[in-house]
Amino acid sequence: MIANKLKALWAAGKPAINGWCSIGNPFTAEIMAAQGFDSVTIDMQHGALDYSNLLPMFQAMRASGAVLMARVPWNEPGIVMKALDAGAYGIICPMMNTAEDAARFVSYLRYPPLGQRSFGPTRVSFAAGANYAGEANDNILGFAMIETAEALANVDAIAATPGLDGLYIGPADLTLSLTGGRLAPGFDREEPEMIAAIQKILAACKARGLRAGLHCGTPDYAARAIGWGFDLTTVGGDSRFLAAAAGAAVTRFRDLTQGEAKVEKGAY
Repeated sequence: MIANKLKALWAAGKPAINGWCSIGNPFTAEIMAAQGFDSVTIDMQHGALDYSNLLPMFQAMRASGAVLMARVPWNEPGIVMKALDAGAYGIICPMMNTAEDAARFVSYLRYPPLGQRSFGPTRVSFAAGANYAGEANDNILGFAMIETAEALANVDAIAATPGLDGLYIGPADLTLSLTGGRLAPGFDREEPEMIAAIQKILAACKARGLRAGLHCGTPDYAARAIGWGFDLTTVGGDSRFLAAAAGAAVTRFRDLTQGEAKVEKGAY
């Protein structure tokens, strides 16, 4: 089996930058994967896509060499196993609130005797190379998302779950849950209470030897998080990059053309 490059990166003491795909299109995914991300995650939870998009997107990104992952819609065995069979080398699972949730999630990731994953690696047996069944348990990454007040209260117990590889913070939902809507959802939190929550989750990871991931909106905040000790940071995603670049081009055009019109008008 082709080894998981994220594990090698972390073993060398280096952090990882993760890309995010929410648009269900292989060409968009291929463009994202070609930009040099260490890993790229397809968002099946909130992204505008489903399994029929996931598989061709994985195919389109394979040549990049990035580690391909998926955020599944929910902690449900069918979609976790199907995403793995399609070629995911890592699964991010949302709304993990208890150690029992995390234990079930881990069981869906691993073949017996470590879990209850069903055998049928339809595509990944070709994409991942020989001896997939024998090496998948050691190569597949499982991240439990911490994004509710309940999960934060149980974070130490969740982090202690055998077979779990890391915790991944969803700051938007975490903010909504912890503040009851008092603070608007979003990334790159600066409020002391939110930074304290992020640091608590990070500390739980460090105490248990887990990898810590954080969803960020800018490379500046992502670099700051790496400085705190995070192992993986997501910096934006396809839909946000598209909107930002298109918006910047239109704004620049308006500024230039309106400025020229003013000069011409003043000349007369």
